[in-house]
Order: sequence, then structure tokens, then C-alpha cells
Amino acid sequence: MLEGKRIGLGITASHCTYADVVPKIESLKQAGAQVVPIITPSVLHAATRFGTGDEWVAKIEAATGEKVVSSIVEAEPFGPKNPLDCMLIAPMTGNSISKFANAATDSAVLMAAKATLRNGSPVVIGISTNDGLGLNGQNVMKLLNAKNIYFIPFGQDDPLQKPTSLVADFSKMVETVHGAIHKKQLQPILIQFFK
Repeated sequence: MLEGKRIGLGITASHCTYADVVPKIESLKQAGAQVVPIITPSVLHAATRFGTGDEWVAKIEAATGEKVVSSIVEAEPFGPKNPLDCMLIAPMTGNSISKFANAATDSAVLMAAKATLRNGSPVVIGISTNDGLGLNGQNVMKLLNAKNIYFIPFGQDDPLQKPTSLVADFSKMVETVHGAIHKKQLQPILIQFFK
């Protein structure tokens, strides 16, 4: 499905979703993709109840077979010099969504996304934010309407306790990336998590 494709995998600071996302790297590789891991500083340095940066970097590198890209300088060549076929950002926090929607580039992940768009290639977003239906809603809508930006289908993960929270269904990563490479958004975008 993704044979011979070079996919950048951007990982931002939604620490609670790493245990769901990192094992899905294998599904991208099984589909034939080379996966290039790109991380934000918070992934590299944060120690949370979900693990330390060093632990997650080791798991990400083991899963991809590649060294993580963690600086803007390392990510800049993903422009015309060393392009990606697609940039997948999963998980993508509200903070990174806000910056991306407003053209701020302060991490390797956002630099790689900007470089990929510059090449006319797709960027796929796997949202994970507590304010997607709050103040960040305008940024989500802005990106939903932007050229060459696609979303992994997402929904409210806990509408009663966290009514503004949105999370992607990360099991749909491969399908969404495949569709994006062919300029198609996987549908439906809005899904129901709550049971």
C-alpha cells in the first residue's frame, strides 16, 4: 500500500497517546513505508508518568530503525533536498496545531511539515488535544480547509468529562496516509468514540 514511500512521523507532546501510536509504526512499515521519526523538544526531554524522553526515543528508534530527528536544522533538508512523500504528525497536540495553523515553526516537526507542504506533498494530522472544541477549534477548522492537509478521523474521546477534547483513531493511520498520498481525505472525518 505504501511500498517505497518515505513517511516522516512527527511526534509531539501528547504523552498519554504514545503507547497507542508507537506500536502502529509497525503497520506503516508492513505497508512498505520507510518511517523517519521526527520529534519535538518535549518528547525528547519530558519525564512524565507515561515514561521519560530517553525511554520513548529508544522505543521510537527501535520501531522505525532510524535515528530521531530532533532539531530544526536536521529537519530543514526535508524540503527539496531530501523530500518526504508524506508527513504524518501523530499525535499532534493543540499547541502544535495552533502553531502550524498560524505558520509558526519552532520545532523539527513543524519544520518538516512546512518543508513537506512546500514540496506540494501531503501532511497528515493525528489530533490529540484537550481544547479541539474550545479555543483551538478555529485552528482545527483552518487546517481542515487547507490544501494538502489531511486528518486521521477523530472524535470526542470523553464528552462528559472532557467535552472539548478530540483524539484521532490512530488505527486508521495507514489508510489515511495512503489516501492523502492520492489526494483523498479518508471519510468520515468525524467519528464517535464515546459508547
